[in-house]
Amino acid sequence: MRAAQVVTTTGPTDIEIRDVPEPTPGPADVLIEVHSVGTSFPDLLLSRGEYQLKPEPPFTLGVDIAGTVISGPGFEPGQRVAAVGAYGGAAERTIVPAMFTFALPDAMSYDEGAALPMNYLTAQFALAERGNLKAGETVLVHGAAGGVGTATLQVAKGYGARTIAVVSTEEKAEVARAAGADDAVLLDGFKGAVMELTGGQGVDIVLDVVGGDAFTDSLRVLATQGRLLVVGFAGGQGIPQVKVNRLLLNNVDVRGVGWGAYAMTRPGYMQEQWQALVPMIDSGVVKPPIGKVYPLEEFGQALVDMDERRTLGKSVVRLQ
Repeated sequence: MRAAQVVTTTGPTDIEIRDVPEPTPGPADVLIEVHSVGTSFPDLLLSRGEYQLKPEPPFTLGVDIAGTVISGPGFEPGQRVAAVGAYGGAAERTIVPAMFTFALPDAMSYDEGAALPMNYLTAQFALAERGNLKAGETVLVHGAAGGVGTATLQVAKGYGARTIAVVSTEEKAEVARAAGADDAVLLDGFKGAVMELTGGQGVDIVLDVVGGDAFTDSLRVLATQGRLLVVGFAGGQGIPQVKVNRLLLNNVDVRGVGWGAYAMTRPGYMQEQWQALVPMIDSGVVKPPIGKVYPLEEFGQALVDMDERRTLGKSVVRLQ
């Protein structure tokens, strides 16, 4: 069977499509025929050997998948599912532990299913577990036209929050509004725009997947007892520093959001998260915006486009 593999950790342009052996499931695994794979930032880091997990090459990429069950505990053959793992999903067939596999609602396509797990479970963990979001609060989302950003906008709306998107271009502002943002502002000068939108009060939560130069102004737009949730540093400008006197003087928090390390070591936790998302999926508030769809042969190009920040919504690689 075919798989998108890292043979040498020299980046996405060197990813190869290779014939690999069929996977052999264990007793707790679900064997899945893969229809779609969502591309993700961990895929990019894995291709360069820069991720915290460092599998020995050659290995198969692919974190988020959707497809049909061939066999496995708790699922029927032919059942539509989405699933998430550390890597290994970008193949015609793959195995995923049953506790990381979820029944895919009929309203979701396979492409949408492959856009759901990592981004939406990260957003749910960030907002509910780390952010203690309450209905009526205001959430500001950096990188709001990307995969995690659009997911956060929608999950925040599902919890009854007001949402403000921060983006770099007007085109991305339209993507964010289409995903559910109540307001969208440009990154250049966002602090003033956000304070004007909130009547000088600021926001209750900032979710930051970008980092870099905007970090200090993100602290400045927090309302009293606001929370800045650090998800990543996709902006590539380095890891920002926090002057803790700002936290003390303004009664605000900076909180780390490490969903994978938390969820993958707590059996049953992801299933609880998925159940929290299902009503949002059923109501239509959660509906992943799909960006470009690539064939398996262009998995590397999909990651290059992500790295160069050309991605709008969630990019998907379609196997069938």
